[in-house]
Amino acid sequence: MTEQFVAPAINYTGLLPLIIVLVGGLVGVLVEGFASRGARYAVQLPVAVATLVLAFVALVVLGPRSHGLTAADTIAIDGPALLLQGLLLLISLLALLVMAERLGGQQADTFTQAGASTPGSAEEAYAERHGASSTEVFPLSLLSVAGMMLFVSANDLLLLFIALEVLSLPLYILAGLARRRRLLSQEASLKYFLLGSFSSAFFLFGSVLIYGYAGSMRFGDIAAAVTANVGMDGLLIPGILLLAVGLLFKVGAVPFHAWTPDVYQGAPTPVTGFMAAATKIAAFGAMLRVFYVAVEGVRADWQPILAAVATLTMVVGAMLSIVQTDVKRILAYSSIAHAGFVLVGLIALDQAGISSTMFYLTAYAFMTIPAFAIVGLVRSSGTEASQIGQWAGLGKRAPWTAAAFTFLMLAFTGIPLTSGFTGKFAVFAAAISQGWAWLAVVGVLASAVTAYIYFKLVVLMWRGGDESGDTVVATPSMLTVFAIVAGVVVTLALGVLPSPMLDLAQSTAAFLR
Repeated sequence: MTEQFVAPAINYTGLLPLIIVLVGGLVGVLVEGFASRGARYAVQLPVAVATLVLAFVALVVLGPRSHGLTAADTIAIDGPALLLQGLLLLISLLALLVMAERLGGQQADTFTQAGASTPGSAEEAYAERHGASSTEVFPLSLLSVAGMMLFVSANDLLLLFIALEVLSLPLYILAGLARRRRLLSQEASLKYFLLGSFSSAFFLFGSVLIYGYAGSMRFGDIAAAVTANVGMDGLLIPGILLLAVGLLFKVGAVPFHAWTPDVYQGAPTPVTGFMAAATKIAAFGAMLRVFYVAVEGVRADWQPILAAVATLTMVVGAMLSIVQTDVKRILAYSSIAHAGFVLVGLIALDQAGISSTMFYLTAYAFMTIPAFAIVGLVRSSGTEASQIGQWAGLGKRAPWTAAAFTFLMLAFTGIPLTSGFTGKFAVFAAAISQGWAWLAVVGVLASAVTAYIYFKLVVLMWRGGDESGDTVVATPSMLTVFAIVAGVVVTLALGVLPSPMLDLAQSTAAFLR
């Protein structure tokens, strides 16, 4: 007699925020297919914003009451998952507001010099070149956010791989939406797609090896097999390392970082900010669950390797950032160095390591979105002023914009009274408490090296000559202003009064097993 299939129980209440984002993304796809071209923007933006706000409200209201494993133990609804999902929703909302930017008319004369006949057509021409007129960014972003939310809560390697593809595929397209900017955007999209495909293959191969070791892809079963020491380390350790390749690629860790500067430079600037902030949150959230839940029992085998990767990431990111002349590439190598700092906290492998990692991800995300938003506003000869020489004297022409960017550069450096200082202190303290003091020393030295390029840019803005007389700051919409102000305020708040966020991170730093 055949055994009857029994469908697994699914906690739809706990999964409601994820379902809302998925439905919002699908509604956006339908709008793209059926709405007229002129009406799409007016429909897509409210739908996307409402989706993220509604999902966040559902998460806050229903999440704490829905703790547990669901969908045959393949999805975990626990403290880290809920905190990171909420952070993803907030950061994605700010990024979406920046993506929705429509240039104001006060700088129309600059864009007219770029070849447009009227101010209106000038704005449209700029938006088209830089991907700002592509309303498909809204549903693509929502679908990617849904993948990220699933990524940080997946408790099964197969589901983790599915979430990885769901979050990655829209990003490959988003990176190529600045279609008319000297093919840089298409090149960025192609590089990201090809290298991302290779990393996904490594991830899948590692998952298969771990399945061969444990006989299951669920993290709880893998952890039980590791504890029982089934004696097949020839499959387990290579599987862990191959799995780590796919995750480390997503955060831009060395030696899997080669795509980062080219993709960050070529992608539309608002999309770059979204990738830099949200993808790191999702990837590190998945790494925390894999290393703290599934394979924590063999930490002695993989901890030294991750420590070496963290060291290389901090050193290479810091050293290569100081020789860059393009602002977006500077921020790209900065993100590589920051990935190394986060890895220092992750390696601690205790509750302080989890909470400090989540705090650092929060701090970095709220620094990154406004930084890239400001970069997207600085123009020269009808296009983005990405060369640092073009930023000379910007403090005289746009003091408020320069002041905000200066503060963010100080936060990236880790100056006290900014979230960057608190985040670095937290991850370094967690590492030191577990005997990884030398990693903290490397991190401090790397921070000192990156400070050179940050301060160089700050000095150039405020004391540099006015060689680039055609460099202006476009008048942003209220959406972009809100995103920048919110990011700066949170960065200041997390530096001056970090206790509430640190307490929240510490109170949620426990994985379901």
